[in-house]
Amino acid sequence: MLPIVLTVIAAYADSRGAHGLAFDALLGAIPFAAVCALVGFGAYLEDRTDAVEGVQALLWSVALGLLVLSCAARSPAARTESLPALGRSALVGCLAVLVVKGVVALVPLVRRAAFIRPAKP
Repeated sequence: MLPIVLTVIAAYADSRGAHGLAFDALLGAIPFAAVCALVGFGAYLEDRTDAVEGVQALLWSVALGLLVLSCAARSPAARTESLPALGRSALVGCLAVLVVKGVVALVPLVRRAAFIRPAKP
């Protein structure tokens, strides 16, 4: 949850013009997203029959790459006074990947709910 929260905080900070806070939040989200990607990949290796675990690990990896790209575009070494378009686009892409992750996480729950039937009276 922590990389997701930090990414949402960064998006909110960008919308308010606090690009320094957004950079710090994204920089903080990177190690947590890396751990989530590694744990997700490890869970997939434990049970290779579960395709949802594999998709989740892949999506964490994509989100991690977009977080790194957004941080690189915003870095102080870039010496830009405003938010670069690449930084904004990478952040929006990361948020989209996180939404897809949420939808993928709900798939097994929806499948289970479809098999629930009321008890016979």
